[in-house]
Amino acid sequence: MTEDAVTQLFGEELCNLASDNRLRELPRLSDHNATTVTVRGRPCLLLCSNNYLGIANHPSIREAAAAAVLEYGCSASASRLVSGNLDLYRALESAIAVFMSKEDALVFSSGYAANMGIIQSVAQDNDVILSDELNHASIVDGCRLSRAHKLIFRHNDVGDLEHKLSGCRGYRTRLIVVEGVYSLDGDCAPLAEIAELARQYECMLMVDEAHAVGVLGETGRGASQLHGVSDYVDIIVGTMGKAFGSYGAFVACSAQLKQYLVNKARSMIYTTALPPAVLAASLPAIDIVQSEPWRRRDTLEKADYMRSGLLELGFDLGAGTKHIIPVILGETEQTMRLSVLLLEQGVFVQPIRPPSVLQGKSRLRVTVNAKHTYEQLDTALVTFRKARDRIRAPSRVTGGA
Repeated sequence: MTEDAVTQLFGEELCNLASDNRLRELPRLSDHNATTVTVRGRPCLLLCSNNYLGIANHPSIREAAAAAVLEYGCSASASRLVSGNLDLYRALESAIAVFMSKEDALVFSSGYAANMGIIQSVAQDNDVILSDELNHASIVDGCRLSRAHKLIFRHNDVGDLEHKLSGCRGYRTRLIVVEGVYSLDGDCAPLAEIAELARQYECMLMVDEAHAVGVLGETGRGASQLHGVSDYVDIIVGTMGKAFGSYGAFVACSAQLKQYLVNKARSMIYTTALPPAVLAASLPAIDIVQSEPWRRRDTLEKADYMRSGLLELGFDLGAGTKHIIPVILGETEQTMRLSVLLLEQGVFVQPIRPPSVLQGKSRLRVTVNAKHTYEQLDTALVTFRKARDRIRAPSRVTGGA
């Protein structure tokens, strides 16, 4: 194609996105820490990070990463099955397995890569996947790429799941896939009921704990532990890039399933191994989660405080009760406008719009962490009130997810 034809092809689509208030732009950030960030030169209170325990800048994590760079360099330089499988991988996978109380663990480069690789590998031609309708895009794409039959059940609707399970006859494997905490709604899957259905119908159960591990459960093992069903979940996916303040993801599972994934999961096989600094940083993060349980308590208590304040201001927060707080505006223009007004007053919260959420469900996704002070949260609530009162006629703005 000619340069003009290419420009016309993509330019037209970008114009369509802009006219529909769905044009995304990357925010320019600097001076990033647990509670504040500089956005385009403006110091702001940070209320949209997944650093739930506030440990991404913890001295132990930084020191471990720095030491690994000095010892190993900056890159593993190859995939794990070639020459990238450093001893740090074995140490980290052993620590994850112990922490998650599973037989073994396998580290992936990201949560997206983990879900894609696992679902594609586990669910084959003669299998069926039953997936919650609000599952993360990585789960959706993993299902799409799998050759298995797919059935989507209504969000957190155990009755609909059972109805679909009752009609699944003749499949080799039935795989139920849900999230422990849903990333854009902040609500938990009804894991006790789902685990019972998995037992009753002899299904495999996969739970993506990306937004729950480190935060929920008596020892931080996630929603599965919170609901008392960890032992009944066959595949637990977690991430090191949120509550653990590092990067990468993992599956906690049986040793046999790990070996199977090493041989089948394309997103692990054909990806350069994680940098040594990332692997090293994740080890003290696991120790911090276990030795400082006050961080989980503070995160949840401060989220409750923020939620109560936003409810008093009259915002629709959906059905969530955990550390992710969706401020649901519905209309995209209004959501974008509120985000801009907050930013102008020093509060950074990104808008979430279709296709990340359904049409008419645009929202701001508010998150707090253990390092936020109540004074900061009070400031944020005052800013929300002022911004809410200033919302006027819709105007087109860009940014967000």
